[in-house]
Amino acid sequence: MLLMRRTLLLALGATLWIPAAFAADCDRACLNGVLDQYLKAVLEHNPSAAPLTPGYRQTENAVVRRPGQGIWQTAKALGKVQRRYFDPVTENAGYFGTLDETSGNAAVVTLRLKVAGRKVAEAEWYLARKGDPGIGVGAGAQASAAFWDPEYLAAHAPAERVVPKADRVSREDLMAITNSYFDSLSARDGHIMIAHPGCVRLENGVSTTQRDAPANAPANAAGIFNGKTDCMNEGAMRNIYAVVARRFPIVDEEAGMVLGLGVFLRKPGEAMRRNQFSEWFVIDQGKLRAIYSSMFYPDQEALVPNWPPYDGNWPVLPAPK
Repeated sequence: MLLMRRTLLLALGATLWIPAAFAADCDRACLNGVLDQYLKAVLEHNPSAAPLTPGYRQTENAVVRRPGQGIWQTAKALGKVQRRYFDPVTENAGYFGTLDETSGNAAVVTLRLKVAGRKVAEAEWYLARKGDPGIGVGAGAQASAAFWDPEYLAAHAPAERVVPKADRVSREDLMAITNSYFDSLSARDGHIMIAHPGCVRLENGVSTTQRDAPANAPANAAGIFNGKTDCMNEGAMRNIYAVVARRFPIVDEEAGMVLGLGVFLRKPGEAMRRNQFSEWFVIDQGKLRAIYSSMFYPDQEALVPNWPPYDGNWPVLPAPK
């Protein structure tokens, strides 16, 4: 009898242990809870209130920050635009929108959280603030200062939606459609992009599309719809030499959203700054419908993106004299 009781207890222990192991995985509800807890701790300037792993790593515009530094000191409240996206496959959670800071201004932000064991292992912040450095000489309106318009973003924010299951495409296709945008920019050929005519793009809250098409545009020019430019417009690709360090850490199949991260390089020898970008892609019926970006222009010496894979992502600098 005693032997049978021990055997039963061992069997019950094994039965209970197996679900506990699977419970370590973080589904949408879990990711949402961890993201909320993390954001609340940031707004309270209290890292000890966040579920951080021992090896937690955080960057803000590619600069490594310790808990308690940077955004932990300047965050004041979530802004007018608050969008959350989740990828249970990669266990990444994302926040896109605005964040009110102690400066009195709102930053246009992307936050990527990597969750491990229901704790935050990585936090990657993209913060576009008023007066941030622009691209540099020859960049027109962005020469001295980067785009920034949180109020326009609030008036044209991404729609909150759940795509019906029958209308969803696979995560592989979602990434491929997103990658067609980057391929298009690198090739400076809008016809490569898998996008709806009239697709829109906002950079740090500023519309880079829906502008009057050039009067001399060829009849078959990509990126022109009803006399206005759209996200396939080749004129907006002139300053981009290549799109490198591409990553797709969040593929939210339920929302039809993909987070694309990477760096826009300039032609060798050009003085213009690079872009390090986060871009959220709205994919509708198998094509790009809208793009929402938070990005910044790092110094030439800055090591970007400062997240794996590192190989080939650093700038080639002149040898010291």
